[in-house]
Amino acid sequence: MVAILLLCLGCQALDSVQRGHVSGQQELSIKIRNEIKSYALDLAAWEVNNLVSAGDKVAAKEVTDFSSLPGNISEVLIAENITVFPQVRVKLVEPPLLLVISPRDRIVYYDRVLLIQGLSVDVMAQIEGKVDALDLSSLVVPLGGFGAAYPALVSPDMAPAHIVNAAVEEWAHQYLAFKPLGFLYLVDSLGLRQDPDVIVMNETLAGMIAQEIGDKVYEHYYSNPESQVNSPGQAVFDFNKEMRETRHKTNSLLAAGRIAEAERYMESRRIDFNRQGYKIRKLNQAYFAFHGIYGQDPGAVSPVYRDMLKLRKNYADLAGFIDKISGMTSYKDLEKAINGPAD
Repeated sequence: MVAILLLCLGCQALDSVQRGHVSGQQELSIKIRNEIKSYALDLAAWEVNNLVSAGDKVAAKEVTDFSSLPGNISEVLIAENITVFPQVRVKLVEPPLLLVISPRDRIVYYDRVLLIQGLSVDVMAQIEGKVDALDLSSLVVPLGGFGAAYPALVSPDMAPAHIVNAAVEEWAHQYLAFKPLGFLYLVDSLGLRQDPDVIVMNETLAGMIAQEIGDKVYEHYYSNPESQVNSPGQAVFDFNKEMRETRHKTNSLLAAGRIAEAERYMESRRIDFNRQGYKIRKLNQAYFAFHGIYGQDPGAVSPVYRDMLKLRKNYADLAGFIDKISGMTSYKDLEKAINGPAD
């Protein structure tokens, strides 16, 4: 459903290109797509196949039975007075991959391209090499969920709690697509109106919905207290703290124009994280550009999540909070809501 909106809006973007209204960024984006076109996802053909394929696929590799997951999510949404539109539909299958691109001299969510599923690590590296040769930073990211499809796709290769939260988050993106904030996110995806704050606000709101609703769905329908084991007290590597420090130091190095040093630093930190059991294939500007759009992520530096948490305290229920944020069209709206009188 979201993909259909993207395709309709895409006609406008294509028309602009055909008329010669092509910016420097659009020219570079076209060049990138030409370099990796054999691996790019044909979203139109893929979504048609996704729509006509039989039923929701909800069998995961885990022993947990997710056959009732869409209905369970809907029940909790209704109990929270949140309108269930569109209908919750989920397939537990491997989502597409996402190629994320950032400049090297700063961390920016510059461009992204959907790629076909199932690419090997070697092929991912080849794709990244072609993009990096353009003096850019790139990363192929396996997605946990994909809400630009209907039914939404969620990876089965996750823990049950993560599957539940991902299913809620992808539904939230579909729900928000019919609100001002979510619609602007779609427009941004086509390069028609770019606003980094809108991306972060949309992703962060969807993540907050997933956390509140997903946690309730999991606790009520899927939680197994017997499987919860408390680990003995010991010195624990604080991933969030270490990643935040890595992001801030990287920003400082890039701001000083020390690009090569920043890249060496990120690689040394990647090795440190891997030694602690956090398997990061590639830590670069594109990594932070991707993780930075999720306000809750330790790799993010945006104040959006902090500000949304402040505003959330003004609402007794999640539904009112969602209505407020989803009607916004800029970060200035969020700042005004925080500094103004409570609704």
